[in-house]
Amino acid sequence: MAGTAVVDEAHSRGHDIVAVARTAPPISGRARVESVAADVANSSAIATVVAGADAVVLTIRLAPGDEHRLARLTRTVLDSAAQHGTPLLVIGGAAPLRSPRDPGRRVIDEEDFVPAEWQALAQASLDQFDVCGAHTAADWTYLSPPAVLEPGERTGGYRRGTDTLLMGVGGRSRVTAPDLAIAVVDELENPRGDRHFTIAEHE
Repeated sequence: MAGTAVVDEAHSRGHDIVAVARTAPPISGRARVESVAADVANSSAIATVVAGADAVVLTIRLAPGDEHRLARLTRTVLDSAAQHGTPLLVIGGAAPLRSPRDPGRRVIDEEDFVPAEWQALAQASLDQFDVCGAHTAADWTYLSPPAVLEPGERTGGYRRGTDTLLMGVGGRSRVTAPDLAIAVVDELENPRGDRHFTIAEHE
């Protein structure tokens, strides 16, 4: 969902794009978009893609039960980004963010934001964030979406924060995938220098 939205947004702004997936997505009739099949677990294949890029956006969605692989797969891409000096933007999870109710707690510790059935995925995103933090050689940025990232319309706006979950009217913390993609491409085009940032729907 997020990856497709980023491709659409970057394409609309005239960028040349290489869309990479384990099974190459069917992309036809779109100039400046190349579809490549590569498994993120294959370090050689990923290094080849990263070597020719001006920037890389990483978004990984694993099947239930495979969440524990997320940090290891992210490290593979971090290693390639460091080797080739390529900036890497990781679209991760909300778990590493600080709670807006208690800055001493993280979102993963707030059941209202992360119910029990989401704990495995939340822990995986926290582990992913820690892997990024430990990787001092790569030029990485970690984008934490709000509590809910969902399909929807492109409104054209969003709010940006740093390391604390953003809340909106009625206590909502959400954004649509197309609006998340706007923030991603904005950051690629004009990096702000934040290692970790978050966004939410525009109020």
